[in-house]
Amino acid sequence: MEIKVESVTKKTRLDVYLLDKLENQSRSSIKKLLDMGNITLNNKKVKAGAEVKEGDVISVELPKPVSTDILPENIPLNIVYQDEDLLVIDKPQGMVVHPASGNYSGTLVNALLYNVDSLSSINGNNRPGIVHRLDKDTSGLMLVAKNDVAHRSLAKQISSKACIREYLALLEGVVKKPEGEIVTHIGRDPKDRKKMAVLPNFLGREAITHYWVEKNYSHYTLVRFRLKTGRTHQIRVHSKHIGHAVVGDPVYNKKPNKFNLKGQLLHSCFISFTHPRTKEVLSFTSELPNYFLQTLQKLD
Repeated sequence: MEIKVESVTKKTRLDVYLLDKLENQSRSSIKKLLDMGNITLNNKKVKAGAEVKEGDVISVELPKPVSTDILPENIPLNIVYQDEDLLVIDKPQGMVVHPASGNYSGTLVNALLYNVDSLSSINGNNRPGIVHRLDKDTSGLMLVAKNDVAHRSLAKQISSKACIREYLALLEGVVKKPEGEIVTHIGRDPKDRKKMAVLPNFLGREAITHYWVEKNYSHYTLVRFRLKTGRTHQIRVHSKHIGHAVVGDPVYNKKPNKFNLKGQLLHSCFISFTHPRTKEVLSFTSELPNYFLQTLQKLD
């Protein structure tokens, strides 16, 4: 792949610049790729500390991943809608979407391979049909493509913001502003590569989230979010950024888990898109899961 450096506002090392551009790569793994000659800067082999400038072209050749067979598993799915092109799934909290290192069973993909006759191939063997993801402990509606034509259409709608995705979350504290838009840049946390963080513009990717306050409690707020971009952990990072982390979030919320939750109270409650074949606008809603409703009842 080729990466063209579009904007750099201060002196930036090549390995630091690539941290946000290459998923699942650490500085040490980037250094190894540089040492192997798999990464070049303007067609030249360079060291990790080489400075990148606007207009530079970075060529990256990632080694082929080790092939791992993903097996179908008889795991029940809550299929909200299905036709010859796509599915809408209501994913439960605790289910990983697709296999990754050390976790090749019990995922949504394992369940899809058992329950669905065909899936798109665009994202390869490890992520068949997966158009977009939800975090393991985020519940709710997800789109799954059954063929590549549908996959491309749905992915384009998400990218162009034509697909509407809304979430409900319980946040720490009282959000005073009834409505607002959070605009930042998000990328890998330089201190912890497993986390995401709000970063300076030249390091992260633009992330935009609109929100509305649904209900204020004495020490908490129920908030509806609408994604305008789809960055990893976007709502969770943006909630922390405005000083109101998602209740139960084990990664971005440092406050004690008072409700004995198994994960964050974040639910994908609404999705609307244009059907790739019929061009009909389809909309779906998902009620809050019981553990979420029980927490709200305690607050009431």
